[in-house]
Amino acid sequence: MDIRDLWAEALAGVLARPVRSALTTLGTVLGITTLVITLGVAATAGNQIVGRFDELTATAITVEVPARPGGGPLVGWDSPAEVRRLRGVTSVSALAQTEESSNLRVTANDLVDPTRVTGQTLAVVAGDPELPRAARGRMVEGRFFDAGHVRRGDRVVVLGDQAARMLGVTRLTGAPAVFIEDRAYTVIGVLGGLGREQVLSTAVIVPPTTGAGLGLRNVTRVLVNTSLGAADLIARQAPVALSPNHHDELQVISPPTPKRARDGVQDDVNGLFLILGLVSLVVGSVGIANVTLVTVMERVAEIGLRRSLGAARRHIAAQFLLESTLIGMTGGVIGAGAGLVSVVAISAAQRWTPVLDARLALAAPVAGALVGLLAGLYPALRAARMEPVDALR
Repeated sequence: MDIRDLWAEALAGVLARPVRSALTTLGTVLGITTLVITLGVAATAGNQIVGRFDELTATAITVEVPARPGGGPLVGWDSPAEVRRLRGVTSVSALAQTEESSNLRVTANDLVDPTRVTGQTLAVVAGDPELPRAARGRMVEGRFFDAGHVRRGDRVVVLGDQAARMLGVTRLTGAPAVFIEDRAYTVIGVLGGLGREQVLSTAVIVPPTTGAGLGLRNVTRVLVNTSLGAADLIARQAPVALSPNHHDELQVISPPTPKRARDGVQDDVNGLFLILGLVSLVVGSVGIANVTLVTVMERVAEIGLRRSLGAARRHIAAQFLLESTLIGMTGGVIGAGAGLVSVVAISAAQRWTPVLDARLALAAPVAGALVGLLAGLYPALRAARMEPVDALR
């Protein structure tokens, strides 16, 4: 049988019952559409995550400085100035906090008033004057201490906004004081609106020189903020700038890359919906197999006539395989179009930028044809095994 005749016969067989063929194609359409939507929405959602990647998280680096028993400090209080010189660094600040300083008794006055709770167990942290900017906070009341306070070793403190409420410090008029370990410190400001290091909202912050008397001599943490896209480079350079001879002892906590976040979103969405798409394809293939088998049984006389006129088994098998393949490929084409349109519609509804992969439009018809081919394999073989005499009888 000529290939053109085979195509013509297969196409005539598909179009002979258009309603049945359309309903048979519907299963493949649903399966392919689901797969295309799954892959398209996954790529679009991953790209959207990258587009809206939290700038704060993407530019925040923390360098943990371990203690050195019996040795000198790994990072000095003047070391952040070296990091500040790196290109891409927007702000940097050093902190000192120990286990002992995390649970100190802080009171708002030195009198014991049984009717009021004026004492709290709060963390006391030493920081340099750049801390508000590095922590992305703002002064709710008063001011932060400056280099002059640090140089003179003034006994001043800045309270976190929650710590101020806990201690009952609502106003700074009259230079209120708090007592840390029975020593008075003047409150000059209240820090709030923290974008990072939320622990500072419940802490008492002192200058480094003042913190030395509270056991806060050595830097334990360095906060670094970078320009968008510079975090990876600064994460490698900051330890060397802070401690050139012992940079390998510092632990750097850098933000995850946007690509990793995008890939994670795509994997999650793909894993969630891929099974649904495969199930739809299986249902579609079973539908094609059933309808093709019914078609074979209905066309027994036709098969017998073709065989008696000289058609070989391979010709009969090829005809029915081609019919099921055409049905599957048609479902793949329609499903690819419906899936791409759905991805665009979903993206428009969410105000996202759709990410369309041209390979999906090419692969979907191939996948549909493959499903149709596999589904029609058994009915085609059954038709090919029929004897002409039995079929005509």
